[in-house]
Amino acid sequence: MWYYIHGYLSSPDGTKGRLFKEKLHTTPIKYRNGKPEDLIIRNCLERIDEAIKDDDNVILIGSSLGGFLAAETALNNKKVETLFLLNPAIIPPYIDISDIQGMPQRILRDMKDEKLFTIKIQADIYIILGTEDEVVPNSWGIEFAKAQEAQVLFLQDDHRLSRNIENLPDIILKLYKK
Repeated sequence: MWYYIHGYLSSPDGTKGRLFKEKLHTTPIKYRNGKPEDLIIRNCLERIDEAIKDDDNVILIGSSLGGFLAAETALNNKKVETLFLLNPAIIPPYIDISDIQGMPQRILRDMKDEKLFTIKIQADIYIILGTEDEVVPNSWGIEFAKAQEAQVLFLQDDHRLSRNIENLPDIILKLYKK
């Protein structure tokens, strides 16, 4: 079963959520109620686990914060077989989060999980990085990819992957079938 986990300022009904639902038959996961700045990572992960609990062979597509949540879910849930991470906001352990703007420090602290860089996730991992990402540094995705032996695809695009958004379902399917 395919699932989509949206980014921090997005929603399950955003452009990617609708596109993946239509083209890949994903189930978009609503991992928070209320404002993004009020979310609690632990609660988001519990909602994702609840959404996928009845399925085996889980495939997660996560965008930005959703990429972090997808990776964190796969780290702790063996039902996750494949991850597609779009500009994932996975923070390397050595990054000083005090300089990061646009997200509460409380959330950023909860997003720093050294295990994502030291424990191998038992899933196939594909990472799509926009070379012009203005939100999440490419170096974070590359660092995570090295630690997890993930495949990386670079697209000349921004954080939202807006130039390639309509092609993302096809890009994901091609990666999946390799």
